[in-house]
Amino acid sequence: MCNCNQEIDLLFESSWEVCNKIGGIYTVLSSKAKTLKERFKDKLIFIGPDVWSEEHPSPYFVESNTLMRSWLRNAMLPEGLDVRVGRWDIPGRPVAILVKFDGMYSSKDAAYGRMWDLFGVDSLHAYGDYDEGCAFARASAIVMESIINYTKTDPSHVVALFNEWTTAMGMLQLKADMPGVATVFTTHATSIGRSICGNGKPLYDQLKNYNGDQMAAELNMEAKHSLEKAAAWNADCFTTVSDVTADEAEQLLGIRPLVTPNGFELNFVPSKKNYKAAREASRKRIFDVVGALTGVEYPEDTFIVATSGRCEYRNKGIDMYLDSLARLSALNPSRKVLAFVFVPAWCGGPREDLAKQLAEGTHSRLDDAVITHRLNNYCDDPVNRRIHELAFANDDSAKVSVIYVPCYLDGADGIFDMTYYDILPGLDLTVFASYYEPWGYTPLESVAFGVPTVTTTLAGFGRWVLDIEPAPTFTNCGVEVVERTDSNYSEAADRIAACMASYCSASAADTLKAREAAAATAAKAQWSDFIKYYYTAFCDALEVRAGKMNKDNK
Repeated sequence: MCNCNQEIDLLFESSWEVCNKIGGIYTVLSSKAKTLKERFKDKLIFIGPDVWSEEHPSPYFVESNTLMRSWLRNAMLPEGLDVRVGRWDIPGRPVAILVKFDGMYSSKDAAYGRMWDLFGVDSLHAYGDYDEGCAFARASAIVMESIINYTKTDPSHVVALFNEWTTAMGMLQLKADMPGVATVFTTHATSIGRSICGNGKPLYDQLKNYNGDQMAAELNMEAKHSLEKAAAWNADCFTTVSDVTADEAEQLLGIRPLVTPNGFELNFVPSKKNYKAAREASRKRIFDVVGALTGVEYPEDTFIVATSGRCEYRNKGIDMYLDSLARLSALNPSRKVLAFVFVPAWCGGPREDLAKQLAEGTHSRLDDAVITHRLNNYCDDPVNRRIHELAFANDDSAKVSVIYVPCYLDGADGIFDMTYYDILPGLDLTVFASYYEPWGYTPLESVAFGVPTVTTTLAGFGRWVLDIEPAPTFTNCGVEVVERTDSNYSEAADRIAACMASYCSASAADTLKAREAAAATAAKAQWSDFIKYYYTAFCDALEVRAGKMNKDNK
Protein backbone atom coordinates (compact mmCIF):
# COMPACT_ATOMS: atom_id res chain seq x y z
CA MET A 1 0.00 0.00 0.00
CA CYS A 2 1.19 3.50 -0.77
CA ASN A 3 2.18 5.35 2.41
CA CYS A 4 2.30 8.91 1.15
CA ASN A 5 -1.15 9.51 2.66
CA GLN A 6 0.78 9.99 5.91
CA GLU A 7 2.01 13.27 4.39
CA ILE A 8 -1.54 14.53 3.78
CA ASP A 9 -2.53 17.24 6.25
CA LEU A 10 -5.80 18.09 4.49
CA LEU A 11 -7.85 15.92 2.15
CA PHE A 12 -10.71 17.69 0.39
CA GLU A 13 -13.36 15.99 -1.70
CA SER A 14 -15.87 18.03 -3.68
CA SER A 15 -19.00 16.75 -5.37
CA TRP A 16 -22.50 17.90 -6.24
CA GLU A 17 -23.71 14.82 -4.34
CA VAL A 18 -22.18 15.57 -0.94
CA CYS A 19 -25.17 15.51 1.44
CA ASN A 20 -27.30 15.59 -1.74
CA LYS A 21 -28.54 12.17 -2.84
CA ILE A 22 -29.10 12.03 -6.58
CA GLY A 23 -27.44 8.92 -7.98
CA GLY A 24 -24.57 6.50 -7.75
CA ILE A 25 -21.94 9.10 -6.90
CA TYR A 26 -23.69 9.66 -3.58
CA THR A 27 -23.22 5.96 -2.84
CA VAL A 28 -19.55 6.12 -3.85
CA LEU A 29 -18.79 9.02 -1.52
CA SER A 30 -21.03 8.10 1.40
CA SER A 31 -19.87 4.48 1.55
CA LYS A 32 -16.20 5.40 1.07
CA ALA A 33 -16.25 8.08 3.77
CA LYS A 34 -16.04 5.72 6.74
CA THR A 35 -12.81 4.11 5.52
CA LEU A 36 -11.21 7.45 4.69
CA LYS A 37 -12.32 8.93 8.01
CA GLU A 38 -10.68 6.10 9.93
CA ARG A 39 -7.32 7.11 8.45
CA PHE A 40 -7.58 10.88 8.06
CA LYS A 41 -9.95 11.76 10.94
CA ASP A 42 -11.13 15.38 10.60
CA LYS A 43 -8.40 16.17 8.10
CA LEU A 44 -10.97 14.80 5.64
CA ILE A 45 -13.41 17.51 4.51
CA PHE A 46 -16.26 17.01 2.05
CA ILE A 47 -17.65 20.01 0.20
CA GLY A 48 -21.10 20.01 -1.37
CA PRO A 49 -23.74 22.47 -2.62
CA ASP A 50 -26.12 24.13 -0.19
CA VAL A 51 -29.29 23.64 -2.21
CA TRP A 52 -31.49 23.34 0.88
CA SER A 53 -33.81 25.63 2.81
CA GLU A 54 -35.42 25.80 6.25
CA GLU A 55 -38.59 24.36 4.73
CA HIS A 56 -36.67 21.58 2.97
CA PRO A 57 -33.48 20.86 4.95
CA SER A 58 -30.98 18.22 3.92
CA PRO A 59 -31.79 14.91 5.65
CA TYR A 60 -28.12 14.00 5.43
CA PHE A 61 -26.45 17.06 7.04
CA VAL A 62 -26.15 17.88 10.74
CA GLU A 63 -24.97 21.48 11.24
CA SER A 64 -22.50 22.23 14.03
CA ASN A 65 -22.07 25.46 15.99
CA THR A 66 -18.56 24.56 17.13
CA LEU A 67 -16.87 22.67 14.28
CA MET A 68 -14.29 24.88 12.49
CA ARG A 69 -15.79 27.85 14.32
CA SER A 70 -12.60 29.91 14.28
CA TRP A 71 -12.22 29.59 10.52
CA LEU A 72 -15.89 30.46 9.98
CA ARG A 73 -15.49 33.69 11.94
CA ASN A 74 -12.43 34.72 9.95
CA ALA A 75 -13.00 33.12 6.54
CA MET A 76 -13.41 36.43 4.65
CA LEU A 77 -15.29 34.73 1.82
CA PRO A 78 -16.49 36.81 -1.17
CA GLU A 79 -19.90 38.45 -0.97
CA GLY A 80 -22.66 36.04 -1.94
CA LEU A 81 -20.69 32.97 -0.91
CA ASP A 82 -21.93 31.52 2.38
CA VAL A 83 -21.09 28.24 4.05
CA ARG A 84 -22.45 25.96 6.73
CA VAL A 85 -20.21 23.51 8.56
CA GLY A 86 -21.35 20.24 10.07
CA ARG A 87 -21.18 16.51 9.66
CA TRP A 88 -22.48 14.26 6.93
CA ASP A 89 -24.93 11.94 8.68
CA ILE A 90 -23.47 8.70 7.34
CA PRO A 91 -21.16 6.03 8.79
CA GLY A 92 -17.98 7.81 9.88
CA ARG A 93 -19.73 11.19 10.16
CA PRO A 94 -17.06 13.14 8.27
CA VAL A 95 -16.81 16.92 8.26
CA ALA A 96 -19.00 18.43 5.54
CA ILE A 97 -19.18 22.01 4.32
CA LEU A 98 -22.23 23.09 2.34
CA VAL A 99 -21.63 26.06 0.05
CA LYS A 100 -24.25 28.62 -0.98
CA PHE A 101 -22.80 29.85 -4.27
CA ASP A 102 -25.35 32.37 -5.60
CA GLY A 103 -22.82 35.18 -5.54
CA MET A 104 -20.57 33.43 -8.07
CA TYR A 105 -22.88 34.11 -11.02
CA SER A 106 -22.02 37.80 -11.20
CA SER A 107 -18.39 36.99 -12.03
CA LYS A 108 -18.99 34.07 -14.35
CA ASP A 109 -18.05 35.87 -17.59
CA ALA A 110 -14.68 36.90 -16.19
CA ALA A 111 -14.16 33.39 -14.81
CA TYR A 112 -15.02 31.76 -18.14
CA GLY A 113 -12.65 34.11 -19.93
CA ARG A 114 -9.88 33.20 -17.51
CA MET A 115 -10.53 29.49 -18.03
CA TRP A 116 -10.21 30.01 -21.77
CA ASP A 117 -6.97 31.91 -21.41
CA LEU A 118 -5.37 29.46 -18.98
CA PHE A 119 -6.76 26.09 -20.01
CA GLY A 120 -8.59 26.50 -23.31
CA VAL A 121 -12.01 25.76 -21.77
CA ASP A 122 -14.68 26.79 -24.28
CA SER A 123 -17.74 27.96 -22.32
CA LEU A 124 -19.18 29.90 -25.26
CA HIS A 125 -21.85 27.32 -26.08
CA ALA A 126 -22.81 26.58 -22.46
CA TYR A 127 -26.45 25.93 -21.60
CA GLY A 128 -28.58 24.09 -19.08
CA ASP A 129 -26.86 23.25 -15.80
CA TYR A 130 -23.37 24.34 -16.90
CA ASP A 131 -23.47 27.71 -15.10
CA GLU A 132 -24.79 26.15 -11.91
CA GLY A 133 -22.14 23.42 -11.84
CA CYS A 134 -19.34 25.88 -12.52
CA ALA A 135 -20.58 28.34 -9.90
CA PHE A 136 -20.54 25.63 -7.26
CA ALA A 137 -17.14 24.35 -8.41
CA ARG A 138 -15.53 27.78 -8.23
CA ALA A 139 -17.04 28.40 -4.80
CA SER A 140 -15.67 25.06 -3.60
CA ALA A 141 -12.17 26.03 -4.71
CA ILE A 142 -12.42 29.35 -2.87
CA VAL A 143 -13.45 27.54 0.32
CA MET A 144 -10.54 25.12 0.03
CA GLU A 145 -8.07 27.95 -0.52
CA SER A 146 -9.51 29.86 2.46
CA ILE A 147 -9.13 26.86 4.78
CA ILE A 148 -5.57 26.15 3.61
CA ASN A 149 -4.55 29.77 4.14
CA TYR A 150 -6.27 30.16 7.51
CA THR A 151 -4.84 26.93 8.94
CA LYS A 152 -1.41 27.76 7.44
CA THR A 153 -1.28 24.27 5.96
CA ASP A 154 1.59 23.61 3.57
CA PRO A 155 -0.15 23.25 0.15
CA SER A 156 2.28 20.48 -0.75
CA HIS A 157 0.59 18.39 1.97
CA VAL A 158 -2.92 18.96 0.62
CA VAL A 159 -4.86 16.73 -1.80
CA ALA A 160 -8.09 17.95 -3.42
CA LEU A 161 -10.32 15.42 -5.17
CA PHE A 162 -12.97 16.71 -7.59
CA ASN A 163 -15.80 14.52 -8.92
CA GLU A 164 -17.35 14.87 -12.39
CA TRP A 165 -17.51 17.85 -14.75
CA THR A 166 -19.67 19.74 -12.24
CA THR A 167 -16.57 20.32 -10.09
CA ALA A 168 -13.98 20.51 -12.88
CA MET A 169 -13.77 24.30 -13.03
CA GLY A 170 -13.04 24.35 -9.31
CA MET A 171 -10.10 22.02 -9.87
CA LEU A 172 -8.72 24.24 -12.61
CA GLN A 173 -9.22 27.37 -10.52
CA LEU A 174 -7.42 25.82 -7.52
CA LYS A 175 -4.60 24.71 -9.80
CA ALA A 176 -4.20 28.29 -11.05
CA ASP A 177 -4.51 30.04 -7.69
CA MET A 178 -2.77 27.53 -5.41
CA PRO A 179 -0.51 25.41 -7.63
CA GLY A 180 1.14 23.61 -4.73
CA VAL A 181 -2.04 21.59 -4.00
CA ALA A 182 -2.14 18.09 -5.50
CA THR A 183 -5.32 17.65 -7.55
CA VAL A 184 -7.26 14.53 -8.47
CA PHE A 185 -10.09 14.61 -11.00
CA THR A 186 -12.53 11.69 -11.25
CA THR A 187 -14.95 11.17 -14.10
CA HIS A 188 -17.65 8.67 -13.23
CA ALA A 189 -18.97 8.79 -16.80
CA THR A 190 -17.70 11.06 -19.55
CA SER A 191 -20.18 13.75 -20.51
CA ILE A 192 -19.75 13.04 -24.22
CA GLY A 193 -19.99 9.25 -23.79
CA ARG A 194 -23.26 9.62 -21.89
CA SER A 195 -24.51 11.99 -24.60
CA ILE A 196 -23.63 9.55 -27.38
CA CYS A 197 -25.67 6.87 -25.62
CA GLY A 198 -28.49 9.25 -24.78
CA ASN A 199 -28.82 10.11 -28.47
CA GLY A 200 -29.19 6.46 -29.43
CA LYS A 201 -25.81 6.18 -31.13
CA PRO A 202 -23.76 2.96 -30.86
CA LEU A 203 -21.02 3.74 -28.36
CA TYR A 204 -19.15 0.44 -28.27
CA ASP A 205 -19.12 -0.88 -31.82
CA GLN A 206 -18.00 2.54 -33.05
CA LEU A 207 -15.91 3.73 -30.08
CA LYS A 208 -12.58 3.56 -31.92
CA ASN A 209 -14.06 5.69 -34.71
CA TYR A 210 -15.27 8.51 -32.48
CA ASN A 211 -13.39 11.73 -31.91
CA GLY A 212 -14.51 13.36 -28.67
CA ASP A 213 -14.19 16.96 -29.90
CA GLN A 214 -16.03 16.17 -33.12
CA MET A 215 -18.85 14.38 -31.32
CA ALA A 216 -19.14 17.23 -28.81
CA ALA A 217 -19.69 19.68 -31.67
CA GLU A 218 -22.24 17.37 -33.32
CA LEU A 219 -24.20 16.82 -30.10
CA ASN A 220 -23.96 20.42 -28.81
CA MET A 221 -21.79 19.34 -25.86
CA GLU A 222 -18.76 21.56 -26.47
CA ALA A 223 -18.77 23.34 -23.09
CA LYS A 224 -19.05 20.33 -20.79
CA HIS A 225 -16.71 18.22 -22.93
CA SER A 226 -14.13 21.00 -23.16
CA LEU A 227 -14.22 21.52 -19.39
CA GLU A 228 -14.00 17.83 -18.59
CA LYS A 229 -11.16 17.29 -21.06
CA ALA A 230 -9.20 20.22 -19.62
CA ALA A 231 -9.63 18.85 -16.10
CA ALA A 232 -8.53 15.36 -17.16
CA TRP A 233 -5.39 16.70 -18.82
CA ASN A 234 -4.47 19.19 -16.12
CA ALA A 235 -5.19 17.16 -12.99
CA ASP A 236 -2.16 15.76 -11.22
CA CYS A 237 -3.98 12.44 -11.29
CA PHE A 238 -6.97 11.60 -13.51
CA THR A 239 -9.11 8.65 -12.41
CA THR A 240 -12.26 6.77 -13.30
CA VAL A 241 -14.22 3.92 -11.77
CA SER A 242 -13.81 0.97 -14.16
CA ASP A 243 -11.95 -0.40 -17.16
CA VAL A 244 -15.10 0.18 -19.24
CA THR A 245 -15.00 3.91 -18.58
CA ALA A 246 -11.21 4.03 -18.81
CA ASP A 247 -11.49 2.79 -22.42
CA GLU A 248 -14.16 5.41 -23.07
CA ALA A 249 -12.14 8.23 -21.52
CA GLU A 250 -8.98 7.27 -23.36
CA GLN A 251 -10.76 7.43 -26.71
CA LEU A 252 -12.98 10.48 -26.13
CA LEU A 253 -10.75 12.58 -23.87
CA GLY A 254 -7.42 11.39 -25.24
CA ILE A 255 -5.89 10.38 -21.91
CA ARG A 256 -5.89 7.07 -19.99
CA PRO A 257 -7.09 7.41 -16.38
CA LEU A 258 -6.09 5.41 -13.33
CA VAL A 259 -8.91 3.02 -12.35
CA THR A 260 -10.23 3.40 -8.79
CA PRO A 261 -13.10 0.85 -8.57
CA ASN A 262 -16.07 1.49 -6.33
CA GLY A 263 -16.38 -0.44 -3.10
CA PHE A 264 -19.22 -0.93 -0.65
CA GLU A 265 -19.69 -0.91 3.12
CA LEU A 266 -21.30 -4.07 4.45
CA ASN A 267 -22.60 -2.25 7.52
CA PHE A 268 -25.70 -1.41 5.42
CA VAL A 269 -26.57 -5.13 5.36
CA PRO A 270 -28.64 -6.78 8.13
CA SER A 271 -26.64 -9.12 10.35
CA LYS A 272 -27.08 -12.87 9.96
CA LYS A 273 -29.08 -12.80 13.17
CA ASN A 274 -31.54 -10.25 11.75
CA TYR A 275 -31.53 -11.23 8.09
CA LYS A 276 -34.37 -13.75 8.21
CA ALA A 277 -36.67 -11.25 9.93
CA ALA A 278 -35.70 -8.56 7.41
CA ARG A 279 -36.50 -10.88 4.50
CA GLU A 280 -39.85 -11.89 5.98
CA ALA A 281 -40.82 -8.25 6.64
CA SER A 282 -39.91 -7.27 3.08
CA ARG A 283 -41.85 -10.09 1.45
CA LYS A 284 -44.90 -9.46 3.63
CA ARG A 285 -44.99 -5.82 2.59
CA ILE A 286 -44.46 -6.73 -1.06
CA PHE A 287 -47.36 -9.21 -0.99
CA ASP A 288 -49.59 -6.72 0.84
CA VAL A 289 -48.95 -3.98 -1.74
CA VAL A 290 -49.29 -6.23 -4.77
CA GLY A 291 -52.38 -7.92 -3.34
CA ALA A 292 -54.05 -4.54 -2.76
CA LEU A 293 -53.11 -3.46 -6.30
CA THR A 294 -53.94 -6.59 -8.30
CA GLY A 295 -56.34 -8.50 -6.08
CA VAL A 296 -54.14 -11.58 -6.55
CA GLU A 297 -52.97 -13.61 -3.57
CA TYR A 298 -49.44 -14.65 -4.47
CA PRO A 299 -48.08 -17.89 -2.97
CA GLU A 300 -45.23 -17.76 -0.49
CA ASP A 301 -42.81 -19.34 -2.99
CA THR A 302 -43.39 -16.62 -5.58
CA PHE A 303 -40.13 -15.76 -7.33
CA ILE A 304 -39.51 -12.05 -6.81
CA VAL A 305 -37.14 -10.24 -9.17
CA ALA A 306 -36.41 -6.55 -9.60
CA THR A 307 -34.37 -3.91 -11.34
CA SER A 308 -33.62 -0.49 -9.90
CA GLY A 309 -31.55 2.63 -10.38
CA ARG A 310 -31.71 5.93 -12.17
CA CYS A 311 -34.44 6.53 -14.75
CA GLU A 312 -32.34 6.04 -17.88
CA TYR A 313 -34.51 3.74 -19.95
CA ARG A 314 -31.89 2.58 -22.46
CA ASN A 315 -28.65 3.19 -20.58
CA LYS A 316 -29.73 1.24 -17.50
CA GLY A 317 -31.16 -1.57 -19.63
CA ILE A 318 -34.72 -1.16 -18.39
CA ASP A 319 -35.93 -1.79 -21.95
CA MET A 320 -34.06 -5.10 -22.11
CA TYR A 321 -35.23 -6.11 -18.64
CA LEU A 322 -38.89 -5.67 -19.62
CA ASP A 323 -38.39 -7.50 -22.91
CA SER A 324 -36.62 -10.35 -21.12
CA LEU A 325 -39.59 -10.65 -18.75
CA ALA A 326 -41.89 -11.10 -21.76
CA ARG A 327 -39.55 -13.84 -22.98
CA LEU A 328 -39.55 -15.41 -19.51
CA SER A 329 -43.34 -15.59 -19.61
CA ALA A 330 -43.11 -17.50 -22.90
CA LEU A 331 -40.74 -19.99 -21.22
CA ASN A 332 -43.50 -20.88 -18.73
CA PRO A 333 -41.46 -20.58 -15.51
CA SER A 334 -41.89 -23.18 -12.80
CA ARG A 335 -43.19 -20.68 -10.25
CA LYS A 336 -45.19 -17.48 -10.34
CA VAL A 337 -42.89 -14.53 -10.98
CA LEU A 338 -43.40 -11.08 -9.53
CA ALA A 339 -41.12 -8.55 -11.25
CA PHE A 340 -40.54 -4.99 -10.05
CA VAL A 341 -39.18 -1.86 -11.67
CA PHE A 342 -37.94 0.30 -8.78
CA VAL A 343 -37.01 3.36 -10.82
CA PRO A 344 -37.89 6.91 -9.71
CA ALA A 345 -39.59 8.88 -12.47
CA TRP A 346 -41.74 12.02 -12.63
CA CYS A 347 -43.85 10.84 -9.74
CA GLY A 348 -47.06 12.59 -8.79
CA GLY A 349 -47.42 10.87 -5.42
CA PRO A 350 -48.94 7.61 -4.19
CA ARG A 351 -52.14 6.29 -5.75
CA GLU A 352 -54.94 7.24 -3.39
CA ASP A 353 -56.99 4.14 -4.21
CA LEU A 354 -54.05 1.86 -3.46
CA ALA A 355 -53.16 3.69 -0.26
CA LYS A 356 -56.79 3.40 0.86
CA GLN A 357 -56.91 -0.35 0.27
CA LEU A 358 -53.62 -0.81 2.12
CA ALA A 359 -54.92 1.17 5.07
CA GLU A 360 -58.12 -0.89 5.12
CA GLY A 361 -56.32 -4.18 4.55
CA THR A 362 -58.51 -5.04 1.55
CA HIS A 363 -57.36 -6.86 -1.59
CA SER A 364 -59.40 -6.19 -4.71
CA ARG A 365 -58.16 -5.51 -8.20
CA LEU A 366 -57.70 -1.85 -9.10
CA ASP A 367 -57.69 -0.30 -12.54
CA ASP A 368 -54.28 -0.17 -14.19
CA ALA A 369 -52.92 -2.78 -11.81
CA VAL A 370 -49.30 -2.38 -12.93
CA ILE A 371 -48.26 0.85 -11.19
CA THR A 372 -48.15 1.94 -7.55
CA HIS A 373 -47.84 5.73 -7.84
CA ARG A 374 -49.24 8.44 -10.08
CA LEU A 375 -47.15 9.77 -12.95
CA ASN A 376 -47.17 13.37 -14.11
CA ASN A 377 -46.31 12.19 -17.62
CA TYR A 378 -48.28 8.97 -17.70
CA CYS A 379 -48.53 8.63 -21.50
CA ASP A 380 -44.93 9.67 -22.16
CA ASP A 381 -43.16 7.64 -19.51
CA PRO A 382 -41.18 4.96 -21.43
CA VAL A 383 -41.34 2.32 -18.70
CA ASN A 384 -45.08 2.65 -18.26
CA ARG A 385 -45.61 2.69 -22.01
CA ARG A 386 -43.55 -0.48 -22.58
CA ILE A 387 -45.25 -2.40 -19.76
CA HIS A 388 -48.60 -1.73 -21.42
CA GLU A 389 -47.27 -2.54 -24.89
CA LEU A 390 -46.12 -5.93 -23.61
CA ALA A 391 -49.61 -6.45 -22.13
CA PHE A 392 -48.64 -7.70 -18.70
CA ALA A 393 -52.06 -8.51 -17.26
CA ASN A 394 -51.06 -9.06 -13.62
CA ASP A 395 -54.10 -11.28 -13.11
CA ASP A 396 -54.38 -14.64 -11.40
CA SER A 397 -53.56 -16.56 -14.58
CA ALA A 398 -50.34 -14.64 -15.32
CA LYS A 399 -47.08 -16.53 -14.79
CA VAL A 400 -45.14 -13.23 -14.85
CA SER A 401 -46.53 -10.02 -13.34
CA VAL A 402 -44.77 -6.67 -13.60
CA ILE A 403 -45.14 -3.83 -11.10
CA TYR A 404 -43.78 -0.33 -11.74
CA VAL A 405 -42.77 1.66 -8.65
CA PRO A 406 -41.82 5.11 -10.05
CA CYS A 407 -40.64 6.76 -6.83
CA TYR A 408 -37.71 6.95 -4.44
CA LEU A 409 -37.96 4.22 -1.85
CA ASP A 410 -36.92 6.44 1.03
CA GLY A 411 -39.22 4.97 3.65
CA ALA A 412 -41.93 7.59 3.13
CA ASP A 413 -43.28 6.99 -0.38
CA GLY A 414 -46.86 6.49 0.82
CA ILE A 415 -47.21 2.91 -0.43
CA PHE A 416 -44.30 0.68 0.60
CA ASP A 417 -43.02 3.07 3.28
CA MET A 418 -39.83 1.02 3.41
CA THR A 419 -36.40 1.97 2.11
CA TYR A 420 -34.85 0.21 -0.86
CA TYR A 421 -32.38 -1.46 1.49
CA ASP A 422 -35.31 -2.69 3.60
CA ILE A 423 -36.97 -4.23 0.55
CA LEU A 424 -33.83 -5.74 -0.99
CA PRO A 425 -33.60 -8.78 1.34
CA GLY A 426 -37.06 -9.94 0.21
CA LEU A 427 -35.97 -10.35 -3.41
CA ASP A 428 -34.83 -13.62 -4.95
CA LEU A 429 -32.94 -12.10 -7.88
CA THR A 430 -32.05 -8.74 -9.42
CA VAL A 431 -31.42 -7.95 -13.07
CA PHE A 432 -29.42 -5.00 -14.38
CA ALA A 433 -29.27 -5.31 -18.16
CA SER A 434 -26.99 -2.29 -18.42
CA TYR A 435 -26.01 -0.67 -21.69
CA TYR A 436 -24.13 2.32 -20.24
CA GLU A 437 -22.97 1.64 -16.69
CA PRO A 438 -19.51 2.95 -15.73
CA TRP A 439 -19.56 0.90 -12.52
CA GLY A 440 -22.91 -0.42 -11.33
CA TYR A 441 -23.65 -0.04 -7.64
CA THR A 442 -27.05 -1.67 -7.88
CA PRO A 443 -25.73 -5.19 -8.65
CA LEU A 444 -23.01 -4.77 -6.01
CA GLU A 445 -25.62 -3.72 -3.44
CA SER A 446 -27.70 -6.74 -4.42
CA VAL A 447 -24.97 -9.33 -3.87
CA ALA A 448 -23.97 -7.57 -0.64
CA PHE A 449 -27.50 -8.35 0.59
CA GLY A 450 -27.10 -11.98 -0.50
CA VAL A 451 -29.37 -11.55 -3.53
CA PRO A 452 -27.87 -13.02 -6.73
CA THR A 453 -27.82 -10.72 -9.72
CA VAL A 454 -27.59 -10.61 -13.51
CA THR A 455 -25.44 -7.88 -15.03
CA THR A 456 -23.71 -7.36 -18.38
CA THR A 457 -20.26 -7.04 -19.89
CA LEU A 458 -20.95 -3.34 -20.49
CA ALA A 459 -21.10 -2.62 -16.74
CA GLY A 460 -17.92 -1.90 -14.83
CA PHE A 461 -19.05 -4.24 -12.07
CA GLY A 462 -19.67 -6.99 -14.61
CA ARG A 463 -16.17 -6.58 -16.01
CA TRP A 464 -14.73 -6.69 -12.48
CA VAL A 465 -16.60 -9.95 -11.77
CA LEU A 466 -15.09 -11.45 -14.92
CA ASP A 467 -11.65 -10.45 -13.66
CA ILE A 468 -12.06 -12.35 -10.39
CA GLU A 469 -14.14 -15.24 -11.83
CA PRO A 470 -13.66 -15.87 -15.58
CA ALA A 471 -16.72 -18.16 -15.75
CA PRO A 472 -19.19 -16.65 -13.28
CA THR A 473 -22.41 -18.46 -12.37
CA PHE A 474 -24.99 -18.04 -9.67
CA THR A 475 -23.55 -20.94 -7.68
CA ASN A 476 -19.88 -19.97 -7.82
CA CYS A 477 -20.16 -16.20 -7.30
CA GLY A 478 -23.84 -15.24 -7.20
CA VAL A 479 -23.54 -13.34 -10.48
CA GLU A 480 -24.33 -14.07 -14.11
CA VAL A 481 -22.61 -11.74 -16.57
CA VAL A 482 -24.44 -11.59 -19.91
CA GLU A 483 -22.51 -10.47 -22.97
CA ARG A 484 -24.02 -7.32 -24.39
CA THR A 485 -22.93 -5.35 -27.45
CA ASP A 486 -24.45 -2.75 -29.73
CA SER A 487 -25.69 -5.49 -32.03
CA ASN A 488 -26.93 -8.42 -29.91
CA TYR A 489 -30.01 -6.99 -28.17
CA SER A 490 -32.27 -9.96 -28.89
CA GLU A 491 -29.69 -12.57 -27.93
CA ALA A 492 -28.89 -10.77 -24.67
CA ALA A 493 -32.58 -10.50 -23.76
CA ASP A 494 -33.00 -14.22 -24.46
CA ARG A 495 -30.00 -15.01 -22.26
CA ILE A 496 -31.34 -12.94 -19.37
CA ALA A 497 -34.72 -14.69 -19.65
CA ALA A 498 -32.94 -18.05 -19.58
CA CYS A 499 -30.96 -17.01 -16.48
CA MET A 500 -34.16 -16.04 -14.68
CA ALA A 501 -35.94 -19.26 -15.69
CA SER A 502 -33.01 -21.38 -14.58
CA TYR A 503 -32.65 -19.75 -11.20
CA CYS A 504 -36.41 -19.75 -10.68
CA SER A 505 -36.35 -23.57 -10.89
CA ALA A 506 -33.12 -24.07 -8.92
CA SER A 507 -33.13 -26.45 -5.98
CA ALA A 508 -33.18 -25.15 -2.42
CA ALA A 509 -29.55 -26.26 -2.02
CA ASP A 510 -28.42 -24.40 -5.15
CA THR A 511 -30.40 -21.32 -4.14
CA LEU A 512 -28.68 -21.27 -0.77
CA LYS A 513 -25.32 -21.78 -2.44
CA ALA A 514 -26.01 -18.88 -4.80
CA ARG A 515 -26.98 -16.54 -1.98
CA GLU A 516 -23.86 -17.43 -0.02
CA ALA A 517 -21.72 -17.01 -3.14
CA ALA A 518 -23.25 -13.59 -3.76
CA ALA A 519 -22.33 -12.41 -0.27
CA ALA A 520 -18.80 -13.80 -0.70
CA THR A 521 -18.37 -11.82 -3.93
CA ALA A 522 -19.49 -8.63 -2.20
CA ALA A 523 -16.97 -9.27 0.56
CA LYS A 524 -14.22 -8.94 -2.07
CA ALA A 525 -15.46 -5.47 -3.04
CA GLN A 526 -15.38 -3.71 0.31
CA TRP A 527 -13.80 -0.30 0.65
CA SER A 528 -11.25 -1.82 2.99
CA ASP A 529 -9.94 -3.65 -0.10
CA PHE A 530 -10.54 -0.98 -2.75
CA ILE A 531 -9.36 2.10 -0.86
CA LYS A 532 -5.77 1.22 -1.81
CA TYR A 533 -6.51 2.45 -5.34
CA TYR A 534 -7.39 5.88 -3.95
CA TYR A 535 -4.20 5.95 -1.91
CA THR A 536 -2.31 5.25 -5.12
CA ALA A 537 -4.14 8.17 -6.76
CA PHE A 538 -3.22 10.46 -3.86
CA CYS A 539 0.42 9.35 -4.05
CA ASP A 540 0.55 9.85 -7.80
CA ALA A 541 -0.95 13.32 -7.48
CA LEU A 542 1.47 14.35 -4.75
CA GLU A 543 4.46 13.04 -6.68
CA VAL A 544 3.39 14.69 -9.94
CA ARG A 545 2.71 17.99 -8.18
CA ALA A 546 6.07 17.88 -6.39
CA GLY A 547 7.84 17.16 -9.66
CA LYS A 548 6.12 20.05 -11.42
CA MET A 549 6.88 22.45 -8.58
CA ASN A 550 10.55 21.45 -8.55
CA LYS A 551 10.73 21.94 -12.30
CA ASP A 552 9.06 25.36 -12.07
CA ASN A 553 11.50 26.45 -9.33
CA LYS A 554 14.60 25.61 -11.34
